[in-house]
Amino acid sequence: MSTSTAVALAAAVTVGAPLVVLGYLAAVERLLALLPVAAGSRARPWAWLLPPLALIAIFLVYPLINTIALSLEDATSSRWVGLANYRAMLAGDELRDALRNNVLWLLLLTGGCLAVGLLIAVLADRVRYEIAAKSVVVLPTAVSFVAGAVIWKFMYDYQAPGFPQTGTLNAVLTGVTGADPVPWLVDTHTNNAALIAVGVWMTTGFATVVISAALKQVPVEQLEAARLDGAGAWPVFRYVVLPHLRPTLVVVATLLAIGALKAFDAVYVMTNGNYGTDVIANVLYRQLFVNSDYGRASAVAVLLAVLVLPVLLLNIRALRREEG
Repeated sequence: MSTSTAVALAAAVTVGAPLVVLGYLAAVERLLALLPVAAGSRARPWAWLLPPLALIAIFLVYPLINTIALSLEDATSSRWVGLANYRAMLAGDELRDALRNNVLWLLLLTGGCLAVGLLIAVLADRVRYEIAAKSVVVLPTAVSFVAGAVIWKFMYDYQAPGFPQTGTLNAVLTGVTGADPVPWLVDTHTNNAALIAVGVWMTTGFATVVISAALKQVPVEQLEAARLDGAGAWPVFRYVVLPHLRPTLVVVATLLAIGALKAFDAVYVMTNGNYGTDVIANVLYRQLFVNSDYGRASAVAVLLAVLVLPVLLLNIRALRREEG
């Protein structure tokens, strides 16, 4: 497909999709006008919900059911094997190592982004150059994860001791402290932390923006009343600000946790899962595109969905508790 054709197709979809929806709604209203008032009132919500429900069924429900079905078949989807794919994946070291690394991503990426984002949002709220300060933090979010991973791969670059260090971190380390360069992406003591640091750098801006917006909604009257009562900065933050931020922090933590469980781009670009850095999404990619094993790839996809589900349930439970 040529570039001009792709642009024309994108423009047609962008303009045509809203027109189709508007045409559908106009037709629905004409048909509902022919019905009795009571029947039309009962049918209207379902008629309006039909397009989004159809899209959800086509693009979410059907792929999920199809993936589950594929996970119960062999590599070529030609023979039913039941739970054999799940047993094979769970019995091997490949998925267990990936699960361990995903737990690290879940804890460090979520905790790091929340902590740094909250700190920056609170500190930036107190200075006159708040917009400029937050802009610097948010800037990496405009870069794709692949581009960010390429940038940091150069930053982590390693040369043997005695050779010029082309990686920024090792150049600073050897030039300032005189220490030996560190193979950040090869050494198993540092590589997972180095990859997660890239994720924190890429997503902290998102956490900062959302938390900062919630911070603006804290009632000024409560802050002033607490200060008049003699409360210091920490008690004001702990007992006044933090309770108002808690629902926002829960939502942000949920989104970050889901992103951590789906981590792929940085790992694939920087290490391709080597040196003990494999993650679940990379295992899925390898099973599907390298091994051409549709059954095991689908089993990994289902396991990934199962891992995300408790995070969503905890989020719903926490939000309901806050509303109560």
